[in-house]
Amino acid sequence: MENSLLKPFFSNKEIIECGCDEAGRGCLAGPVVAAAVVLPPDFSHPLLNDSKKLTDKQRRLLRPIIEQNAIAHSVAFVNNEEIDKINILQASFLAMNKAVKALSIKPELLLIDGNRFNNQTEIKFQCIIKGDSLYQSIAAASILAKTYRDDYMLKLHEEYPMYNWKKNMGYPTKQHRQAIVENGISPFHRKTFNLSNQMSLF
Repeated sequence: MENSLLKPFFSNKEIIECGCDEAGRGCLAGPVVAAAVVLPPDFSHPLLNDSKKLTDKQRRLLRPIIEQNAIAHSVAFVNNEEIDKINILQASFLAMNKAVKALSIKPELLLIDGNRFNNQTEIKFQCIIKGDSLYQSIAAASILAKTYRDDYMLKLHEEYPMYNWKKNMGYPTKQHRQAIVENGISPFHRKTFNLSNQMSLF
């Protein structure tokens, strides 16, 4: 059963395309994580979609399927300290570039989820708004980025349970912001972000 919602390729030419996406850009804590995925021409899966449209269980089911079937895949992290140094947009670009450079093969075209990219490779690229809901390789990358980042935040939760990262994964929920007000920040919080948003809390 093929997924009719997602397109297998951007180009009609027989070139090696790589989907790229990131996770954690809007979080208050933790890294931004990017993935790069090259899928084979005949790959399809009925569940494959933008990671945000899937449940955690579906993402966990798809991750090994993607990894086992991909021609090449990689995941890269940029930590909160680096995010504070270069800003979150540039950190997202850096993570995607790191993921692409770590691939076991060199793609001929990068499909970037979003409308901007700072390319640090010699590979041609195409930015695609909402690409993770349009192209299989970008959707696959979104799933790897999201699940690897979630795993990282779940480990951090064991050390810093007061922020409830096992539930919010570092995103700016009201409870997360309140925990920052009550406990201060951790070494994994992004200091350049509006962390406590105290004006809205009091």
